[in-house]
Amino acid sequence: MEFTKKELLSLAVPLMAEQLLNSLMGTADSMMVASAGNAAISAVSLVDSINVLAVNVFSAMATGGAIVASQKIGAGKIGKAQSSARQLLVSVCAVSLLAAFLCAVFRRPLLSAVFGKVDSEVMEGALEYFFITALSYPLIASYNALAAISRASGDSRRPLFVSTASNALNIAGNAVTIFALGMGVRGAAISTFLSRLFSAICIFFLIRFRPKKIGISGILKTKPNFREISEIMKIGIPTGIENGMFQFGKLAIQSTVSLMGTTAIAANAVTSSLESLSCQAPIGIGLSMMTVVGQSIGSGDKKCAESLVCRLTLWGFFALLVSAAFVSALVFPLTHFSGMERDAAILACRLTWFVHAIKPFAWGLSFLPAYGFRAAGDAKFPMLVSMVTMWTCRVLAVTILARVFGIGPLAVWIGMALDWCVRSCLFALRLRSEKWLHEIG
Repeated sequence: MEFTKKELLSLAVPLMAEQLLNSLMGTADSMMVASAGNAAISAVSLVDSINVLAVNVFSAMATGGAIVASQKIGAGKIGKAQSSARQLLVSVCAVSLLAAFLCAVFRRPLLSAVFGKVDSEVMEGALEYFFITALSYPLIASYNALAAISRASGDSRRPLFVSTASNALNIAGNAVTIFALGMGVRGAAISTFLSRLFSAICIFFLIRFRPKKIGISGILKTKPNFREISEIMKIGIPTGIENGMFQFGKLAIQSTVSLMGTTAIAANAVTSSLESLSCQAPIGIGLSMMTVVGQSIGSGDKKCAESLVCRLTLWGFFALLVSAAFVSALVFPLTHFSGMERDAAILACRLTWFVHAIKPFAWGLSFLPAYGFRAAGDAKFPMLVSMVTMWTCRVLAVTILARVFGIGPLAVWIGMALDWCVRSCLFALRLRSEKWLHEIG
């Protein structure tokens, strides 16, 4: 099963654009909140550390469903692909509703347990932001599942269209609620909720009434099929554990940063947003890799799958070089003209320049091949590697550097760079061994 350069680009470019747009809007969101003061951006940053954990669980389920659907499309089993898509949507809605209820009800003890004592102003803002954004979990979970179904069909343009409109709505909402109405953290949360509501409704109607290869007709009559759900979860659970442990590790690191003061929290939050921005284009390439590798595996062409992983990983390297240069140039005007307090702005610049001097040469191999591994059914190996490197290279190293040697927020990024380097070596060895190609089929 061969894919031409044009076919790969037609799938990858919209995904790259969507990922970049989402991150750019997230960065703009952070900057708009930053104008309300360090307490506001600190509250949003702390809560988003938990929100990202929840969203990654939903995304992992969507990944499992997309890979199963891609493999069945490659095998020519379109009816079974459609059935898997419906089961994905049913299961992700159930999980996200439960998560929304638990986080909304138990938000105070959860925030206190994770972050300990923080300034009262930060905690009050975090509680309000957490409640509203937790209610949007079923919306973002549904969007992720439906967008994954669309991409598995080879259609990455409609999710891009919906994401563009949703992000524009979010920014416009922020402009009204934060600047015009002075609602601060509450305004940011309301805008996030409304934009997620829009995206979930819009993508649902596009796929329901104008499907490409996979539709979701009869979704209201769908009953859980545990055999099909287990097939999805075979990939989704290891990916969810990987993402979950990754975010738990970040929360552990965030709890260390939260002890460094409001300036360090604010600077680290902006640096995290910009670091996330710089890897969005290669992540888009990784998402397209899942579709084409999954279809190749489904058709039985493992040599093509191996070639695609190597080829698209190289594309990701060049995309990251460009992104890192862009972010390094962007950070100074962004922080100094956004209304961010001076000390936090200077620290954010230094941290951003440090991490992006290392990232282009360490990040690609540490993440991109794993997309191909999962598409071939090899989800356990990336999970194990991620768990080990997160808790040793990041959490343990950051804790020692920050709390024993007093390095400060720079410790976070030293640990992250160490993680990337170790993961790159392990994934390169796995790719070369070809063991990942023999997990299924």
